[in-house]
Order: sequence, then structure tokens, then C-alpha cells
Amino acid sequence: MTSIFKLYRFVKPYRGYAIVALILLLGMVASDLLIPRLTQRIIDQGIATGDMRVIWTTALIMLGAALLSALFALGNNYLSVRVSQNFAHDLRSELVRKVQSFSFGNLDTLRTGNLMTRSTSDIHMAQMIVMMFLRILTRAPIWAIGASVLLVLTSPKLALMMAAFIPIILIFITWFARKVRPLYLWVQKKLDRLNTVLQENLAGVRVVKAFVREGREVERFDEANIGLMTINIRVMRLVAVLIPTMTLILNLGVAGIIWFGGTATVAGDMTVGKIVASVNYLSFALFPLMMLAGMLAPIAAADASASRILEVLESDAHVQQRPNPQVLTSPRGKIEFDNVSFGYSAGGGEPVLRDVTFTAEPGETIAILGATGSGKSSLIHLIPRFYDVTAGTIRFDGIDLRDLELHSLRSHVGIALQEAVLFSGSIRENIAYGAADASDEAIRVAARAAQAADFIDAFPEGYDTVVGQRGITLSGGQRQRIAIARALLVQPKVLILDDSTSAVDIETEVKLQDALDRLISSSAHTTTRFIVAQRISTVLLADKIMVLDKGRIESMGDHRELLGSSEIYREIYRSQLGDLPMANVTEEEVGSDV
Repeated sequence: MTSIFKLYRFVKPYRGYAIVALILLLGMVASDLLIPRLTQRIIDQGIATGDMRVIWTTALIMLGAALLSALFALGNNYLSVRVSQNFAHDLRSELVRKVQSFSFGNLDTLRTGNLMTRSTSDIHMAQMIVMMFLRILTRAPIWAIGASVLLVLTSPKLALMMAAFIPIILIFITWFARKVRPLYLWVQKKLDRLNTVLQENLAGVRVVKAFVREGREVERFDEANIGLMTINIRVMRLVAVLIPTMTLILNLGVAGIIWFGGTATVAGDMTVGKIVASVNYLSFALFPLMMLAGMLAPIAAADASASRILEVLESDAHVQQRPNPQVLTSPRGKIEFDNVSFGYSAGGGEPVLRDVTFTAEPGETIAILGATGSGKSSLIHLIPRFYDVTAGTIRFDGIDLRDLELHSLRSHVGIALQEAVLFSGSIRENIAYGAADASDEAIRVAARAAQAADFIDAFPEGYDTVVGQRGITLSGGQRQRIAIARALLVQPKVLILDDSTSAVDIETEVKLQDALDRLISSSAHTTTRFIVAQRISTVLLADKIMVLDKGRIESMGDHRELLGSSEIYREIYRSQLGDLPMANVTEEEVGSDV
């Protein structure tokens, strides 16, 4: 239960409601415990003596106690639900805020399905236990203690009989609790696996169908589904033993009281009313223990879920902002890499970048070429500080990235990735995602520069066209151009295009590059561009072309320099454009070759 108690801070803002709910709970228990004593009075002072006045007055008091109990219960239920729902709302919001604060390194280890389970199922379990605490978990011990005290006052001898059952119950409950909690941890892990497989299946349904792998995906889901079912069966088998065992103990106690009390009544040492009241108080004392035992399974599940939620909430982002960070006031866009090395593994591992050193002056275009796995994307992900370098330093206008405020840094960096992610909503909303207050004219200028205006205008609803989830109703090239327009709209000092035209035809790509040159040259501020590309035609006119090989800079220079100095560059050039000499390449020749 230690984990669930750590989530108390999310209940704290609503503790006033919780306190009133517990006060109402006390009133309900007091009303319930009054009933057996009134029953004893009716039997011993009313029925035994034939006194109808005692019967009627006591019955009316019992009716009033029942009505009060019902009113207290209604108020308690209302406030319990209110507290638990607000608790879940705040916890869910905090979890999402925490995930949004994570760096790429955190998200590399936490899968989407895993986070979905923690944001839904795990929070629901924690919410249920908060509501149960205000309704059942607090009521049961108060009920048991009150009933035990009244049983002692009614018949000390019968109370001793009940005391004999309590150690047995406690031993059984302790054994059950130790068994069930580890199983519920496995249940949630199996649910994680199920959600992950399902999320991958739905996200990649087109790939599945294209490669005719429906059968394999059904098998993967069945495997995860069977794993979840199997562990749930183990839990339910254990739970199935609990209630019958507790019921047996309760019935044995009732039988013992009736046998012992009946013998005493025949001998004249006890009244019938006392036996009836004692049976009721025994039930009131042991039944809450049964309730608590029955709640052990959801308590264990909630504690397991709480520990998984806390694992996220208590995790620190891999990229941390230093105290009193600097803010970029008049950025120029100069980027310097100084002996930078980087690896994804926190424990060291094999670095993907080694001793990378170069400088991008404001307004320059830096093209990055290299084979798959050479470290191109890893390099550009370091610029907005999605990851921290393992060694060396990256500077923005001479300032170490680690000394900059993250918001200030990233607000001056625009990025368009190869996998263009769009959100449900209109094309206008997707382009203006990073600049919500942008004017319609600014949105259209960005769209024209990204060569997206023509196909957007062709839609019946134009910029108000609603795209499907992840932009699925658009082609890959259309999604990429909208993503580029989104990056341009924020007017960044550093623009990163990570193979973001891979799904665009060559003619459109040339037009896009020309439009970018015109937009940037005509704007009031310079923009430093980093272009990761597979096509050499994309980078021929770059100020500097960086050739990466196994995480190192194999060579760097302009097109003419690299033709003479880099065998890798010459091989890339020959494989894509043939053996035409390009030593004196011009813009017109680039356009004619592509």
C-alpha cells in the first residue's frame, strides 16, 4: 500500500470533501450499529412482555435510524465519487504533463502502449481505490470495531468466542495479500504488452495488408491476449478461494454463538434478545473483515498500478535545464560542434557519433550525406537538444546548448522530419501548429514556399480541409510539404529538414529548394539550414556538404571540393547522376540534370 499512499497529494486539494464524506460515513455506521441493540429491546422488553408500546416506539426509532443511514450513505457516495473523479482528472493531467516534459531518451524506453495503459487502466484502478477508501475501506474497520465493542457490552462470553476467529482471519488475509500483489503486477505488464501489439497493429495496418501478414499479426495479438488471460485466471482462482473461506468462518462463528447462547438461554443465563443482538454484532464485526479481504485483490491491483504511475511521475527527463538558463534575445543562427560524441545507451555503449567538429555560420546551408546508420539523424537531433551529447560541446551563437533555456532554444529551431506527423484537424491548424496566432496570409506564404498551396487549393474546403488521424487522408509527399510549411511558419533561425522531401518528386523538390532560397533571401532575418538528404541533387548547391561515415565526418566542403577529395562523395554522385563532370556546377545545370 506504500505506492498508493504516495498519490495522496492528488487527493489533498479535495480533502474538505473527503473529511465530510468520512463524517457522513461515521453517522451511517452509528445508525447501522444501533439496529441490533434496538432489535434486542423489541424482543426482550416488547415481545417477551407483550408491551406493544415498546414495540411501536422502538420500531419507529429503527425506521428513523435506517432513513438516517440511507441519507448518510447518499451524501457519502456523492462526495466519494466527486473526490475520486477529481483525483483521477488531476493525476491523468499530471501524467500527460510529465510525459510531455520527457526527452527523446525517456520516450525511447517507454512504449506508446505502456504509457496508454498507465494513463487509462492504471489510473482507473487508483481512482477506484480512492473511492473505496472513502466508502468501504474506512467503513469496514469502524464497523468492525464498533460492533466488537457493542458485542462485549452485550455479552462478554460470546465476545470471547468471536476473538478466537480473528487470528485465523488475519493469518488468511496476510497470506492472500502476499500472493495476490505480485500477480497483479504481472497482469498490468501483460496488459502493457497487449496494448503495444494492438497499437502497432492499428498504426501499421497498411503495411500488414501490403505484405499479407494479417495471420501473423493475429497470432501476435492472440499470444499477448492468451498471456493476459492466463495470468487473470490465476488471479481469479486465488480470489475465488477468498470469499467462500471467509463466509465459512463467519457461519462457524454464528453457529457457535447460537449453540453456546442457546444453551445459556435454556439454563436461564441469557435472553433471546441478547442472542439475536450478539449474532448481528458478530456479523457486523466479521463481515467487514470479509469485505476487507474481498478488497485485497483490488487494493493489490491499485497498489501495483500506483507503483507504475509513480515510475513515470518520479522519472527525471534525460535532458535537464540548468538553473538560471540563458535566453536567446537576438539569435543569429551560428551552430558549432566541438569534438561532439554521442551514444543512445546511458551506460556507454557504442557511440553513433564520434569527434564531430564543424561550424555553420548564420545563413549557411549545411547538407548532410551518408549511408544508412552513419549518424545523420542523430546529429541533427542534437541541435534542438532532443538528446544531450555524450562528450564535447554544441554552441548556439557561442552559448553551450546546455546553458540555454529549452523553450528559448527550440522556439528558434524549425524542424521537418522524414515521417511527417500531422494531427487530427484542419490543414490550417496543422500548418499553424507552432504559431497559433499566425495570420492567414502568413500560413499561405509558408504553404506556397513548401509547394503545398496548389494541392491545398484543389481541395473543396481548401485550408479548412480536415485531415484524418496522423494525416492518413493525404499522400506521403503532401504530408511532408505541410510539415515543411509548419516549420517555415515559425520563421526559425535554424531550419532542419531531415530527409523531409523523400516522398516528393524531384521536380517538386527543386521548386521547393528555389522557393526556400527566395523566401529566406527576401526575409528580414537569415536562416541557417541543415538538410539531411539521400538524393545528391538536393545538396549540390549547399554551402557545405558533410559526408558522414560510421559516425565520423569523412569529408566536408562544397560540391567541387568533395568531387576532388572524397571517394564516398564521388561514389554517391556517380551512383545517382552518372559520370558527368560537375566541377563547375550551376543552378541551371542542377535543374537540367534533375
